[in-house]
Amino acid sequence: MSTSSNAAPLPLARLEGIRLLVVDDDPDIRAAMCIALRAEKAVIDEVADGSMALHHLLSARPDAAVLDLMLPGQSGFTVLERCRALLPPVPVVMVTANQGRRHAALAESLGAAAYLVKPVPLSRLVDAVCKALGR
Repeated sequence: MSTSSNAAPLPLARLEGIRLLVVDDDPDIRAAMCIALRAEKAVIDEVADGSMALHHLLSARPDAAVLDLMLPGQSGFTVLERCRALLPPVPVVMVTANQGRRHAALAESLGAAAYLVKPVPLSRLVDAVCKALGR
């Protein structure tokens, strides 16, 4: 009996071995983002406010972060600045309901890898995280 298979190889998970910090104060949105990123085998740490995000950045040193702009505790911009100040800097994908061009320009000037406006298709979020990590 032959044990070989003609099945196509399974595609590799794009985020396997990557630790991500997901920060959003809306538990439903945060859960949806985490499900999509875990489907690509990322290891996810999630928090609901900016102060916890800052603490987590310093203690856990994630490979990248998905960050809401409007957060309790500290704004997403404050967290973004801290991410960029770390050595090596932590790539950040900003996710926000704010469609204002001024906020997008500020996020870009602070070094955000991407600025996505909610509702974000989850495949687009995963693509943005992969691009931020060079994958």
